Amino acid sequence: AAAAFPGAPPPLPCGATPAAMACIPGGPTIRGTDDGPKNARPAARVWVQTFYMDIDEVTSADYRACMKARACGRAKPLYGDFSRRKQPMVGVTWFNAVEYCRWKGGHLPTEAEWEKAARGPDGDKYPWGDAPATCAMAIIQDARGRSCGVAKIGNHPKVGRTFVVGSRPAYRYGLHDMAGNAWEWVADWYAPNYARCGASCQGVDPKGPCGGARRCKGHDLKMVKGGSWYWDAAHAVSAYRRSNIPENKPLSHFGFRCAASVSEAQAKAAGKP
Repeated sequence: AAAAFPGAPPPLPCGATPAAMACIPGGPTIRGTDDGPKNARPAARVWVQTFYMDIDEVTSADYRACMKARACGRAKPLYGDFSRRKQPMVGVTWFNAVEYCRWKGGHLPTEAEWEKAARGPDGDKYPWGDAPATCAMAIIQDARGRSCGVAKIGNHPKVGRTFVVGSRPAYRYGLHDMAGNAWEWVADWYAPNYARCGASCQGVDPKGPCGGARRCKGHDLKMVKGGSWYWDAAHAVSAYRRSNIPENKPLSHFGFRCAASVSEAQAKAAGKP
């Protein structure tokens, strides 16, 4: 695989996969689309090194543990009926998500890592392949309404709500909820399309504008991926990109999951900070 992609190193073996994570083997994938949303064009072949991805979205209970440890900033959902222990933690800023993943010994996935985990080596449309998104596979809005027609308890019932993580079948690599349920923050700065992003969105392990630097002149937006309970199937397409300010104001119901490189996982297993 490395020889077929200039500049790519040999894929690392998965080794001992950390608990509650799945191994995403290194190699190429298709990032973006030629016939979908304009901000996700053009499609391109990129190469991503082996990494690990959380099987589930970070839950309310997970995030509360981080707050209790004083490693994460305080956050909570905007609405009631979103705070069950196993519902995805939503209403966090991009900075909250970065803090949590660092506390867990990993990192917020890059957009390329996220799409590799969602789309596999062939760049499928959805995490399960190219079959249309339905409520049998993802928590989305369908003809019955938001969250597959399940009303939110309390005020504004038609808003719907997230489901507990893992309420739908596992997708490729054993991951849950890579489409629907909660939008997920990714690490990259947002560019209005991949052509504008240029070399920073191409090649081996792309990290987006400015190579993922903490500050990036001309860029003040981050991204969420995967769609949610609130939106229809078109937003659940794995190439779909939604931009938002990292401070998450006004508050939106965004969640996240963490990734870890092989070296990060090895350091954590060895008890190194």
